[in-house]
Amino acid sequence: MKKIVVTGKTIELAVQSGLAQWQVSEDRVHIHILEQPSKGLFGFIGSRVAKVELELIPDPLEEATAFLQDMFEAMQISITIDTHKDREGYILNMSGSELGILIGKRGQTLDALQYLVNIVGNRYANSHFRIILDAENFRDRRKKTLEELALRLANRVIKSKKEVILEPMNSQERKIIHAELQGHPVIKTYSKGEEPNRRVVIAVK
Repeated sequence: MKKIVVTGKTIELAVQSGLAQWQVSEDRVHIHILEQPSKGLFGFIGSRVAKVELELIPDPLEEATAFLQDMFEAMQISITIDTHKDREGYILNMSGSELGILIGKRGQTLDALQYLVNIVGNRYANSHFRIILDAENFRDRRKKTLEELALRLANRVIKSKKEVILEPMNSQERKIIHAELQGHPVIKTYSKGEEPNRRVVIAVK
C-alpha cells in the first residue's frame, strides 16, 4: 500500500495537501489522523499542526497498467499503452516496434498476457473488472481473418459434403466462427473436445 504522512494547520488542509501531491480525489484514499492540531499556550507557545497519514486505495486499471509497464521494463522493450473504455470493459491497446513477441503465434501470448492483467486488475476491484489487451488492433484483424476463414471453409463443406474440424481455439475465437455462420441456410457449427483443445466443427445441416 502506498502511504504518505502530511501536515497542515487543520486536518482538512493536511488532507488537501496530500491529495494535491498524489493528484487524486478524496475517495481514492483512506485517512488516518495521527495528531490533532493544537493552538498551545497563549495561542502560539507549543502549538502543534495536524498530522495525517493518507493510504492510497489501489485503482484496478492503474495497477494492471503498472504491471505491464514493469514487465516491459524488465524485457527492455519500449511499448506505449493507449487506454479507452467500451461496453465490454477497458481496452489497453499497445503500440511499439517489438509487438511480435507480445502477440505470439495466432495471438496466444497476447491472450496469456490478457489473462495475467485481468488477475492483477481484479485483485484490486470490488466487482468483476474486465480488461481487453490488444496490440495495434490485432484483435480486429484476427476477427476479420477468422470470419473470412469461416466463410471459405463453409463453401468447402458445401462442395465436399464433408465436415471440417478447425484447429483448437479459445472461446472468444470459437464464438467468432459460430457467429459468422449462425444464420447460414445450409451450414451448422458446433464445438467439441475439452479445453485447451476444444475445436469448432463446420458441417452441413
